[in-house]
Amino acid sequence: MSVTWRHLPTPAREIAAAATEAVEAARARDTGAYDLSTARLATAERSGLVLGSVVRLLLEEIHPDGLDSDDVRKVLEHCVRAAAQWWPDVDPHVVLVLLAGALGVYDPGEDDAPPDAVALARHAPLLVADLLSVTGRPVEGYLGAAFAEIERTERHD
Repeated sequence: MSVTWRHLPTPAREIAAAATEAVEAARARDTGAYDLSTARLATAERSGLVLGSVVRLLLEEIHPDGLDSDDVRKVLEHCVRAAAQWWPDVDPHVVLVLLAGALGVYDPGEDDAPPDAVALARHAPLLVADLLSVTGRPVEGYLGAAFAEIERTERHD
């Protein structure tokens, strides 16, 4: 993925910079840097849309034939177990909501309030970092592709 995001408007660059820092902090297991960068993500409008797109792009690349329930369970378990080793605040339910949202199948029931934006911002980089461990590629290309996809979608709507 060679698409970049550095030419984008300031709000988009802020999301990309914070997301990159958060993913790198997760990969390095640096709780201080992770907390700072995810706090920035939580205040950035539309960061959830961007990170959800990145997760979907990664899932599509890793599972080109699609995912079944066992695949989703494996992704969830691997992410939560890896994150729990250094970030004890990881919540499996939030990671599951992120996965379901990225796949377009999240539908909260009447009694199930979705996690708030802060919880999503604090967990999305964990999922992205875990999926990147499979591809071995940097997050920047996926962010650029996510922004391009979002822009394309918005132009057609």
